Amino acid sequence: MEVGGLPVELWQLILSYLHLPDLGRCSSVCRAWRELVLSLDRTHWRQLCLGCLEHRHPNWPNQPGVEPRSWREAFKQHYLASKTWTKNTQDLDSSNCLSLFRRRKGQRRLCVGTGASGYVQFDNCSFESGQLQIHAPGTCQVKFCTFSQSSIHLRSVGLSVLENCEFTGSENASVTVEGCPSSDHNWACKHLARLAKSCTASAREPEPAGCPVAKQDGCRESLLGPVRTCEIVIGEERSSFLSAAGAQALLGSAQEDTESRENLRAAKEEEYPALESNSSDSDVRSDDEEDAHAAYKLPGQAHSHTLTHSRLESNRLHAVQRDLKIKSLQQELQQDKEAQSLANSLQGCIIRQCLFRDGKGGIFIYSRGQAKLEGNIFRDLTYAVRCIQNSKVIMLRNDIHHCKASGIFLRLSAGGLIADNNIHSNCEAGVDIRKGANPLVLCNKIHSGLRSGIVVVGNGKGIIRSNQIYGNKEAGIYILYNGNPAVSGNRIFQGLAAGIAVNENGRGHITGNVICENQWGGADIRHGGDPVLRNNLISCGYSDGVVVGERGKGLIEGNAIYGNKGCGVWMMSSSLPHLINNQISHNSIYGVAVFCRKDNAGDFPPGQGASESFQEERDGAGGENDPDSEEEYPAARRPISVALVELNSINHNGAAGLHVKSSEALNVVANVIQANGAGGVAVAQSSRLTRIAKNRIARNGRGGVLVEAECQVELRGNGIYENSSHGVVSKGEGVIAENDIVGNRRCGLRLLRAADMKVTKNRIQSFRDYGIAVFDEAKGLVQENLIFQGRSKKSILRPMSDAEDCIIQNNVLLTFRKRFDVECMLIDPPARPHIEGGDPGSCVVAGGQRVSSITTRVDGGCHNHGSIFCTVL
Repeated sequence: MEVGGLPVELWQLILSYLHLPDLGRCSSVCRAWRELVLSLDRTHWRQLCLGCLEHRHPNWPNQPGVEPRSWREAFKQHYLASKTWTKNTQDLDSSNCLSLFRRRKGQRRLCVGTGASGYVQFDNCSFESGQLQIHAPGTCQVKFCTFSQSSIHLRSVGLSVLENCEFTGSENASVTVEGCPSSDHNWACKHLARLAKSCTASAREPEPAGCPVAKQDGCRESLLGPVRTCEIVIGEERSSFLSAAGAQALLGSAQEDTESRENLRAAKEEEYPALESNSSDSDVRSDDEEDAHAAYKLPGQAHSHTLTHSRLESNRLHAVQRDLKIKSLQQELQQDKEAQSLANSLQGCIIRQCLFRDGKGGIFIYSRGQAKLEGNIFRDLTYAVRCIQNSKVIMLRNDIHHCKASGIFLRLSAGGLIADNNIHSNCEAGVDIRKGANPLVLCNKIHSGLRSGIVVVGNGKGIIRSNQIYGNKEAGIYILYNGNPAVSGNRIFQGLAAGIAVNENGRGHITGNVICENQWGGADIRHGGDPVLRNNLISCGYSDGVVVGERGKGLIEGNAIYGNKGCGVWMMSSSLPHLINNQISHNSIYGVAVFCRKDNAGDFPPGQGASESFQEERDGAGGENDPDSEEEYPAARRPISVALVELNSINHNGAAGLHVKSSEALNVVANVIQANGAGGVAVAQSSRLTRIAKNRIARNGRGGVLVEAECQVELRGNGIYENSSHGVVSKGEGVIAENDIVGNRRCGLRLLRAADMKVTKNRIQSFRDYGIAVFDEAKGLVQENLIFQGRSKKSILRPMSDAEDCIIQNNVLLTFRKRFDVECMLIDPPARPHIEGGDPGSCVVAGGQRVSSITTRVDGGCHNHGSIFCTVL
């Protein structure tokens, strides 16, 4: 009879009365009849599947309330599983075997293999206080079974499949996988391989609705284009990288005199007593003076530089935002052939859709064992997965939570792929990598842990990429004792400690990550930590952007550090970092701060200290002579013996661009330090030489450079322009040579109190005040300087009262007669800074010049105006 002879609904009603064999015959008649049979999937096929009492729900035990993709396919799999054994074996007398499964007290063991090509299949069985052991070349398939205080031990098995099983109350590991998979496969391995391939779901992108929800921060304003509106989307709510306060700070960057900045200036009056002079800001310009100043331009230092620099800054942030877009697992597998090969591999033990709960351990893999885990749930265990001794684990789309120790533990050269898992609420680390373990950790959500998100310890390595790590009580990623991972493309946010902590000789390549909204430093480096921190976005932290604590080292290069409530970079003077080519802007306190107090033993954020169980790694740390400690990813960095701050853009920070209170030498070279709320550079303490060379220090809210008493400073080759107070104020000693100090609102150079400076070969001009003013008991040498007359009626140079203490000789004093003279002031030689040879990473300013950044060597500590991080401790 033709299908079209009756309505489809009537055909479906008729077919619903047929039994399984008749349905099979009907589906073989023609394509139209087959489609009719398939259309019964949600009705009659569902009834047949659930009506078979020896079968369980297809999604048991993890999601028994969720409909399968196809009830017919689920029923087919159940049916084939029950037929596989009888189809491939002879009818043997199995009464002796079956007697093992009679209900009786005591533990019993069934062994398959050991000289035989055994295959055992369990479907819908219950194990209580038992153990199933499989030895190569034997193998097994276990489906829809319950294991109560029971376990499975697989030894060198080529391929086995465990699906839809429940493991509860284990006293040790529920599943143990031991030994390298045997190449001697029996007849069942081909069947299991086909079954595994047919049921393996391809890597898919997670649905947004299934993601945990992050706290909404309330910032929805457009900031510097796409960069500053980049958002973390976790579930239905959105959390901007910028808090509302940080957003407002960024939006107001063009407004020099905001209310908050005025409050900050008032609070800093005692810190800058040199600014209180008899030539105060209360002096008002005449209208002619204002007009002349408005038309006044300095060669090489024109206002067009502001626009050029802003465009460079904006473009750079846009590029960082584009490059830091987090990738899906499918994208990662397309680009990484090794990860793709691991995800598609079928060896050892395949464990899918199982539930492990309320026991000691989930899965233990050792002695070169291999296991693939897909879609399992591990909860309320001591640990979920332990993989050691050159073993390999592949974990895809598992849910691991509320473990009493770490969720996943790898050590002793273990490896594999950990991808697209949801790892949360564990009492120790979400993923713990130690002793040479080297896994790929891709596209996981690791969050809400009571300790760190990921810990890399004791020569542990690994590639940690494209993960979302958030809401952990300790560091998002914690690296120590020669741990050396490659960390890239992750989003690490809303942690209750540091975003990334590198401690106790830890290393690592940390590149291209978004690190934001963490309670402590975005990156925290201490006690021999020596990472490469490159091209990261470190923003909106509730403390400092980057903290380099006692004996911290590392290359900190090309990062965007902005919008943090503390300092952009906070360093201690016992540290030895290389801070190069970073953009450090819109932070609430200093751009870069260097302090001299040392760490005490307990000075760690919560959880970043000795409370971690790292004793064996601490005892066995090999240091520089350990052959295993060689960097796998060598850094292209030159050796430095003094902390170096170089080629950075430090702008629009709330206090000084650079604040130094150091007991160690410091080099500040070729930076752009401008538009900061207080001064450009403040050297409050410097018992050893602070060298400030070839920097551009311009348009800061107070003076350009302040040097306090008893500080040793060398100022050489800098351009100090258009600052709101004096160009340079010094009470200390040292050298001021070959600088351009021009266009500042008050004096070009002031020497106060016990200053003892050698001032030579500078070009100095002040529009409203003295070019050089020497007060009190200042002494030194002032010679061979070119000093220009400003617009005020004050003298070009104000000498001190005692000529014997300071030698002033061979200076050239010029008074402007024409506007042309003003414009030629900085033409020959061109305006400083001059960078010999140039540097590819340097910032380009107007006129084609290159400007390099600050070079520093610091020792930090708690300070009234220091790091929020340190102050809280």
